[in-house]
Amino acid sequence: MMMSGFFRIGVWQNFFRAWKSGYSGNLEGEGFTLGGVYVIGAGRQGVLLEHREKEFGDKVSLPSVLEAAEKIKPQAS
Repeated sequence: MMMSGFFRIGVWQNFFRAWKSGYSGNLEGEGFTLGGVYVIGAGRQGVLLEHREKEFGDKVSLPSVLEAAEKIKPQAS
């Protein structure tokens, strides 16, 4: 995202939402890497949920993570 992320309104909305809830974070690292969340099932189930940040502060839906985690079937040993 580099500098384009700095000018996006969604990034600023996410920043103020986090700031209001008391999250301070840190200033370590290069600061240009977007994150993501994966829920991966056992064995051949594969990826049950994939969420890649589209902009800084883009949060994954907790209910969707829980729903995906409930789909994980234990692998027989």
